[in-house]
Amino acid sequence: MRAAYIEQLGPPDVIRYGELPSPRPGPTDVLVDVLATTVNPVDTFVRSGVFRTPVGFPLVIGRDLVGTVAEAGPGAPGFAVGDRVWSNSLGHGGRQGAAAERAVVAADRLYHLPDGVDPLTAVAIVHPAATAYLALFTHGRVRPGETVVVAGAAGNVGSALVVLAARAGAHVVATAGEAGAEHCRALGAAQTIDYRDPSAVERIRDACPGGVDLYLDTAGVNDLTNTVGLLARRGRIVLLAGARTRPELPAGELYMKDCSVVGFVISHATSTELAEAAAAVNRLLAAGALRPRSPEVLPLSAAAEAHRRMDEGRVRGKRLILSTRAAVTGAR
Repeated sequence: MRAAYIEQLGPPDVIRYGELPSPRPGPTDVLVDVLATTVNPVDTFVRSGVFRTPVGFPLVIGRDLVGTVAEAGPGAPGFAVGDRVWSNSLGHGGRQGAAAERAVVAADRLYHLPDGVDPLTAVAIVHPAATAYLALFTHGRVRPGETVVVAGAAGNVGSALVVLAARAGAHVVATAGEAGAEHCRALGAAQTIDYRDPSAVERIRDACPGGVDLYLDTAGVNDLTNTVGLLARRGRIVLLAGARTRPELPAGELYMKDCSVVGFVISHATSTELAEAAAAVNRLLAAGALRPRSPEVLPLSAAAEAHRRMDEGRVRGKRLILSTRAAVTGAR
């Protein structure tokens, strides 16, 4: 089978595209004919070694896939040949990745794609939406009526956070660039604030007179000095970007208000947590509530170039999809 893979950790140039033996499923696995995968920031962290995780070489890269079941093991009930499926947790933790014509997925990490949902739309959404779900509910413990600030709200994870928080009954304040403001409002943000505004912190304070109950930073700025001061009593901060940041923490103010800071990466989520998130993502996909911004579909052979663009910051406002079929210009 054709696959995008690495034989050592390093820059995008270590990615190879060529033939590898087709994988074989174990008794609790499902063999999937892959239609498409994606390129996430965390995929570049695994490839480069920034995110330390068990890998075996050659390592097929990529964690998300959408495709159809080719074969299901006897210990994989509920899956039949031809079923449309998706997954978002391959390519790390000792598991081979999704950027190949065929992939083996453990049955407890594979989910059915709802009827009527476009597969390219789905593959672009499942990882950021599941990340948003776990950040918001599992780690952020959001409750109806709370005030939620989403930093980087126009991005892929940020957009999903706005949708999920608004649907959970939260009052959502979004920070984004001017170009993304209308997008955030359309998703359910009650207010939007330009993060480049020198008075952005004061504007957030004015928008949240009772304090911020939950602050989610998808932008990777991680300005704890100002953010802690915005929190209400027992407010929470969830950090899920900015791997190289080293912010200062006003610890006294934090504990005097019974507040907390939590770090979160979906790579450490359990299969049970991932399945809970997947159920929520499927409901939103079926309802048409989640759509990717500016998807761009490339052939699987362009994996190295896609990673290079991601490393160089040339993917803002886009979602890169790698297709095992003929290249097209966008998702339906």
